[in-house]
Order: sequence, then C-alpha cells, then structure tokens
Amino acid sequence: MPAYRERDVVSDAPEGLTCSEAQSRLREEGFNELPRTGHRSLPRIALEVVREPMFGLLIGAGLIYLLLGDHTEALLLLAFASISVMIAIVQESRSERVLEALRDLTSPRALVIRDGERQRIPGREVVRGDLIVLDEGDRVPADAQLLTAIDMQVDESLLTGESAPVGKVASGDASPGPRPGGDGLPFVFSGTLIVRGQGTARVTATGARSEIGRIGQALEAIDSAPPRLTLETRKLVRRFALFGLVACSLTVILYGLWRGSWLDALLAGIALGMSMLPEEFPLVLTVFTVMGAWRISRIRVLTRRASAIETLGAATVLCTDKTGTLTENRMTVVALAIDGDILRLDAGLPPALPDRFRHLIDHGRLACAPDPFDPMEKAFHALAAQHGHALPPASSTRVHSYGLRPDLLAVTQLWQGPGDSEVVIASKGAPEAIATLCRLDATARAALARDVDRMAADGMRVLAVAEATHHGNDWPASPTAFVFTLLGLVGLADPLRASVPEAVRECRSAGLRVVMITGDYPATALAIAGRAGLATDRCVSGDELAAMSDAELGRHVASIPVFARVMPDQKLRIVRALKAGGAIVAMTGDGVNDAPSLKAADIGIAMGGRGTDVAREAASLVLLDDDFGSIVRTVRLGRRIYDNLRKAMGYILAIHVPIAGLALLPLLTGLPLIFSPIHIAFLEMIIDPVCSVVFEAEQEEKDIMRRPPRAEDSHLFSSGLVYWSLLQGALVLAVIATLYLLALWRGMPEADVRALTFVSLVLANLGLVLVNRSFDSSVRGALRGGNRALWWVGSVALLLLGLALAWAPARTLFRFGPLHVDDLAIAVVPVVGLVIVLEALKRFWRGRLTA
Repeated sequence: MPAYRERDVVSDAPEGLTCSEAQSRLREEGFNELPRTGHRSLPRIALEVVREPMFGLLIGAGLIYLLLGDHTEALLLLAFASISVMIAIVQESRSERVLEALRDLTSPRALVIRDGERQRIPGREVVRGDLIVLDEGDRVPADAQLLTAIDMQVDESLLTGESAPVGKVASGDASPGPRPGGDGLPFVFSGTLIVRGQGTARVTATGARSEIGRIGQALEAIDSAPPRLTLETRKLVRRFALFGLVACSLTVILYGLWRGSWLDALLAGIALGMSMLPEEFPLVLTVFTVMGAWRISRIRVLTRRASAIETLGAATVLCTDKTGTLTENRMTVVALAIDGDILRLDAGLPPALPDRFRHLIDHGRLACAPDPFDPMEKAFHALAAQHGHALPPASSTRVHSYGLRPDLLAVTQLWQGPGDSEVVIASKGAPEAIATLCRLDATARAALARDVDRMAADGMRVLAVAEATHHGNDWPASPTAFVFTLLGLVGLADPLRASVPEAVRECRSAGLRVVMITGDYPATALAIAGRAGLATDRCVSGDELAAMSDAELGRHVASIPVFARVMPDQKLRIVRALKAGGAIVAMTGDGVNDAPSLKAADIGIAMGGRGTDVAREAASLVLLDDDFGSIVRTVRLGRRIYDNLRKAMGYILAIHVPIAGLALLPLLTGLPLIFSPIHIAFLEMIIDPVCSVVFEAEQEEKDIMRRPPRAEDSHLFSSGLVYWSLLQGALVLAVIATLYLLALWRGMPEADVRALTFVSLVLANLGLVLVNRSFDSSVRGALRGGNRALWWVGSVALLLLGLALAWAPARTLFRFGPLHVDDLAIAVVPVVGLVIVLEALKRFWRGRLTA
C-alpha cells in the first residue's frame, strides 16, 4: 500500500480563514466568478437585429406587395424576413454564452479549511486567503500558492496549450506567481486539473483577478466588427433604395403632369419603384448563408456565425494551435533508447521486440500508479499492455511509493508478491534525477545527456527508467538508499494527426499561409511543425515576443512560421498584428487560452470533440470531428459560396437593367405602358428563386483551390463584375426595346405588344441565368452541368408563362393579347442570338470577373 493515506498531507495544515473573515471578504471582493458587464438581453438583441436596413427593406417590400394585393409574394418575403431575423437573433444570443461557459468552468465545488475544519463549498464562494485542499482529479477553484505538495502534477493545457502536465512544488515564499506553464513552480491556477498527487494551497486571486478571469476580460473587450460583405451589401441596398425612391417620385409627378391621370401615374411609379427595389440582395445573402451553413454541416463543421461563411474564401493566414489541433491531444510513447540505440515506435515496431526493450517497457509501467490519471502514465500502461511481459504478476501489490521532491524529480514504486521476500523497485523521472539514483559517473552521464538531447530535438518529453531490488520491509527515508541500474530512456510525444500534412499542402496550394501558435516548448513546436510540413526556419518564443513592440511585431509577423511558449494575451497580439497588416485571419484552437484569439480572428475555428465550451462559444465555426483536414474542405466550400454569391448578385444587377428600362421607356416616349405591378410581381417570382436557390446550388469553378485568396480590399461588386452586368443588361434592354418598338411600328395591338415584350423578357431572363452560371464554362457546359434547381425553376417559369398566355382569366389579369407561333418565334430567335453574343463576350471578360 502507499506510504501515505489520502489527505494525510493536510494533517498539519493551518486552520485557514474563519467563516466570518470569508464572508467579509466575499462582500468586499465579490464572488469567485466572471462579472456580467455588458450583458445583452434577448429583447435588446432582437431590437438591434430588426433595425438593420436589410431586414427593414425585406419587411417593407413584403408590405408593399401586401398592399397591392399580391399575398403570395408578400407572405414569401415576410417569411424570409422573419427567418432572417430569427437566425440573426439566435446567432447573437449564442455569442452571449461565451462568458457563461467560462463561468461554469471557473466555479467547481471546492474543499476548503475554515475554522480548522474541512468544508465543501461552491467554487463561487471561495475567497482570497482561503486554504484549499487539492487531490487527484480536482479542478482548481482559484489561483493559489502551494503550501504543501506531494507528487503533484497539474494539467494546465487549457491555459497554456501544453499537452504534458507540469510538476508542482510547495513554497513558503509569498511573492506574486508567474504565468502558467513550466515545471517546479509553487502556483496553481483556476480551471486547471490535478492529474496526480495532493496538496494544500492558499488562494491568491479569484474571479476576474485570476488568470482565467483575465481571459474573460479579454473576451469582453473584443468587439466583433460587422463582416465586410454585410457592410458592402447594406451600403449597396441603401443606394438602390434611395435611387428607386427618387425615380418613383419623379415618375409619379411627371406622368401625372404630362398625361393628367394621377392613378395611372401612381401605378406606373409603383411599377418602376418595384423594378428597382433591391429586395433580392438581402434575400440572396440570407439564403446563401443558411444554405452554406447546411452544406458545411454535411462535412461535420458547425457554423455558429453565418458571417464566417462569407469570409472563408478570403482567408490568407491560418493560425493553428498545436495541442488537439495538429496533434491528437494524447501522450504516446514514441521512442525507446538503451545505450545509444534509439528505437522509434512512431514508424512501427519491429516484428520481434528485443527483450531489453520489453524489460524497459515493463519497468516503466511499474514506476507508474496502478490506475493512473496522469496521461504520461496512461501511455506507459498502454504500451506495456501491447508489448510488455505483463509484470508484475496479478497477485503483486504496491507496498510503498516515493513521490516527486524538489531535489529529486523522480517517482519510485515498490512491488512485492505474496510470500516473496524480494521487492521489485522501479523508478522513472527526469534523466538527471535517475542518473543520481544510479550513481552514474561523468562519462555515463555525458552519454545519457547525448541520447536525451537527440530525443528532445525531435520534440519528445524524455524520461529515464531504472530498476532495483530490496529484501525485507524496512523502507529507507529516500530512494537514494537503493542501488539502481539504469534501464534506458523513454520518449513521449503528442502524435501528429494523420490528415494534417495533406491539409497543409492544400492550404499552401490555395495561397493560405499556416502559422503555428502554441504554448509548448520551441523544440517540440518545431518538431511538430516539421512533420506537418510547415516552415521551420524561424521560431519566436513568448519571451522574445514580449520584448517586441507592436510596431516590431507588425514588421516581422508576416515571416514567422512558428510561435512557441506563447501566453493567451500574446496570441491575441499576434492575431491583431496580422489583421493590422491586412491579413484575413482564421484561427483554430480548443482551449480556454484560445478563446480571445478565436473571437478576435476574422474566422474562429474551434475543435468540437476535445475543445472546451469556452472555445466553441467564442468561435465562428466548430469542427465536430476535430479533423484538421475539414478546414481545407470548409475553405473550398467558402470560396464556392462566395463565387456563387457574386454570380447571383451580378445576375440581379443585369436583369434589373432591362426591367427598369422597359418600365421607364413608355414614360419618356409617351408610348403605351408595358408593365404594371402585377407584371413586376410575376418577374420577381422568377428572379427570387433563380438568384437564391439556383445560383446557390451551382458547382465550384475548376480553379477554385488553385487561385490565391481574394484581395483584402476586394468588393463583392468589383468593377469588372459591375461593368459586365451592366453590359448584359444593356444588351437585353436594347434587344427587347427594339422588339417593342418594331411591334408598335408594325401596328400590333397594345395587348399583343405587351405579351410579346413580356415573353421576350422572361426568355432573356432565363438566357442570362445560363450565361452567368459560370465564370469559365460555356452555355453548352452549363446545360450539361447538373443543377436540378435550375430545371425546376425554369420549367415552372415557362409553365406559368404559358398559363398566362393561354388561360383567358390570366390573360385578362395581365392584359395580354393572344400570341401565335410566328410571334413566339420572333421572341425566341433574338434571345438565342443575344445569348450567343454574350457568351462570346464572356470569353474576353473572364479575367476581370475572377479578379
């Protein structure tokens, strides 16, 4: 049995605070939790969302159609508006839960000593000065200084990103504690986990004053700027709305003054205003983000903020954490070394493992706890279960233990079978400590140090293992009294994910620079970076980073591939420096320490499997399967979504030119009106699903992952796209207007002219869809490409058009005259010729469209 019983370490501990002192400090300093400053209620979030111009225009457009009696279109637009508002409210309210998750993590129950007695209290009631009792498996409730510690190991990866637990020692020094990370320190931090050992500690900081509290304050201080695409669309909508309002007002006034019929003037003004009303822009943005989130979810990526979808294709830098992101976040034995002979296990074990290595594996497990909590000891057990001799026998018992001491960083376990007089002793720990136990001479120590350096250069955490025997049950006070024999070295590491190297290569081909930012040691970081395929020519440590001014960091950050031993506030500095330099930053992470940088990045990507709630709540995207390769597939989808969004927006601009032109032409020439509000409503029933559903379903361009990210200052409506859309619209307007004037010149009845013109416009609309389906392929390729939504929408549009022409009540409603076969030919032939001309022109315009 162990030499100590649970909690014996606190038998001589001081009495701690009195209950009255604790209550007084609780009133003075507040609860041990993060403050709720700036919390937004659900009604406040809803009001902010509804006030957005895009949603206001959607609702306004629906009300206009409702007043005009077109209930179908009105309800459709109002439904889209309601869905958009609900999605935005849900997303905004989720972002408010970031600090809630952090509060839950920082408020575990705690065992404290007050008035000389142990009391189990809620973590939020722990105060500065409290004496807390810590044991294996406990979550530390507050920042504290260790007064006593026996063999204590703490997992601080949530705060540092370092996968391996760190050793802790007791200290009577009351000086302020350093930041998390590093072995042999007498400080523990709120939210971290005790993986081995026990001890007592005096609380030094609670709530917002703790290390994890600083992260919470950093999260509160970060404002998420509105996405550039949203701002650009909002500005465009305002301009179109203002222009449409002015044109509508002038039309009503001029028509009424020139023709004397103010009712017709009002109808003509409404028709013109509706032809220019840009309700499709926010509609398209909403549909694309919702459908984009659905498509991304199919590759096991959860979209928490729809704005990230529109930014994915522009990402230029991917800042990735190491632990749990590039690696599997589990310790594994990757190498064994005996007398300079290093056996690497990550390349696969030989068919027959030599007995001396199996002996090393066996005694490495014997030096661990029987049922370990420490991830390194779990790795020893896992390896011994596969390749050891299954020693000691099941009947053997651990009869004594020697834990870590500040002067001897080694753990020693003693095992004895029933009736045996011989005790098997196994020890593992820092190579220097094991060298002391084995009483190695200078030559042997130098050889051991060379092997350690070789393994450490590959990013391994190196432990040495030794064995000894003893007879009897009289245990010495220190393991140094035994005569140990060195068995060898064991190298442990957090293995690289198998999908990472290929994902990094794809990122590079897509022009996406990958930067590692980790709390681990430089040697480990560089070793992992090399295996992942990242550049390893330069590594900057947290200390070097702290010595840099913001200006110096801004100059160098674009050329540094690896940052190591980085603290949470320094990660935030790196992200901000990259963004200040014009980069569009995607940041991956899984720990609490990653939350501020995840929120500050343009795209925060959290790991869903091993990631903390805090990281997931702060991120824009969550990888549900923790597969780094999913990031590349997400970038590919993001680029496809943005491409299709530009196609849809270009199509909207192009089709509105002939609609507005044909609505305005009779007003300027005194010729019969072509459109009334019912005609515009019919066209919108075609345009809305085409620009949203049809273009959203388009396949990706062939070069989507071979082109660089779009420029930081690029616009959704680039000059090339705007000119191309206006050119398409102008040509369509010229063809349809010519047909309209020729039909009037030939003396066709007004109703027949209106029908001919309207049919030509609907066919030209479908022709524009075929031309704009791809920046690269031809109409013939577009016709071959699979897009079921296109065929459904096109078939329904032609069916409804035929019904409007053939069904007498519909003809009366639309004020159409009958069209004959030759009339339909007159409408079809010019449109076919128009599509051929546009397709030829697209070949010369292609470079400007994808720029």
